[in-house]
Amino acid sequence: MASSQGPVSTTASTCTAETARGRHTFKISGYSLHKGLGAGKFIRSATFYVGGHGWSIRYYPDGHTGKDGSKDFICVYLELMAEKGCCAAAAVVRAVYDLRLVDQLTEESKVIFKPVTPRAFSGESPAWGARWFMRRTELEASTYLREDRIVIECNVTVIVAKPEGEPQAIGEVQAPPSDLSADFGKLLQIGEGADVVFKVQDETFRAHRIVLAVRSPVFKAELYGPLKDNKNSGIILVEDIHPVVFKALLHFMYTDSLPAMHDLDGDENKEIIKHLLVAADRYGMERMKLVCASILSKRLDVESVSDALALADRHSCSKLKDTCIQFIISSNSMDEVVASRGYKELKRVCPAATVELWEQASKSQKIVYAEQRERVVDELD
Repeated sequence: MASSQGPVSTTASTCTAETARGRHTFKISGYSLHKGLGAGKFIRSATFYVGGHGWSIRYYPDGHTGKDGSKDFICVYLELMAEKGCCAAAAVVRAVYDLRLVDQLTEESKVIFKPVTPRAFSGESPAWGARWFMRRTELEASTYLREDRIVIECNVTVIVAKPEGEPQAIGEVQAPPSDLSADFGKLLQIGEGADVVFKVQDETFRAHRIVLAVRSPVFKAELYGPLKDNKNSGIILVEDIHPVVFKALLHFMYTDSLPAMHDLDGDENKEIIKHLLVAADRYGMERMKLVCASILSKRLDVESVSDALALADRHSCSKLKDTCIQFIISSNSMDEVVASRGYKELKRVCPAATVELWEQASKSQKIVYAEQRERVVDELD
């Protein structure tokens, strides 16, 4: 008698490659003085961190070796730094990266070397890069070399494979993604059932008291707390905020996301984000404040980092503050930052943040010196 066969249980799971991105700028002053260091010998940048791993840039002024024709080229590698107390071969880190030179007339960076596929960094193969990065004569005739200085830039994307959720049966009905934020966005746009009106300069905005109260402790106090007697009727006047910023604030309250700003150029967009961070702090919206801080942290440069640090200090945004300080310390651009107009304003309005910056810079220099000393001792041993 043939045995009966039941249905086959089939399941499936997914794996998404998550990434962490970072950029490091390595300024090498005294280019001519480093020539003659010797083939195979390199200068290492300060350690920077991306994806939870330490990285550095290696610069070989006299080439990787003297045998394969690389002696006429400068050589640049990206190195995965071994973690103290860990087995160097324990972790394999997959990363995509590119190595660039900065044109010191235009201040634009150009990709000189970019691998086609991700590289696997490990204790056995900690460094990958370009053995023939650029011929030395070509470099010395270009605008990449100015005032005896070159600037190398490296963009790193660390890849982390992350399993997603529990296995799901094949054929199982999948629920669509939530459309709650879209529905609330429509509610704000249409204004149906709105029971409060705000006047911001020459514009008015209709909203729903209960939504604002749930999203903001400040609005809750104004609309339902001790101040509600003064707000029961008429139009609520909102001062010291631009209508565009208030509109974006309401959009975030209803949808938990910032509105698209494709019609604004880079500088205008950055200014709006700064104002939104101020508004988020004013109305006690911590998540919105961190969203704005995250955007600003990805757009830091020498000219704007002091303004961002002052903004973070005034509005108690510790994560953005720490990021600004680390950017200044690790970018090797301390002199340019100090010479900027934003730094002069930082000293005037946020002296405590300025002191903290220099304390952190001093501590960082001591750490770098200790690492260099340790490497020298290891080489002597």
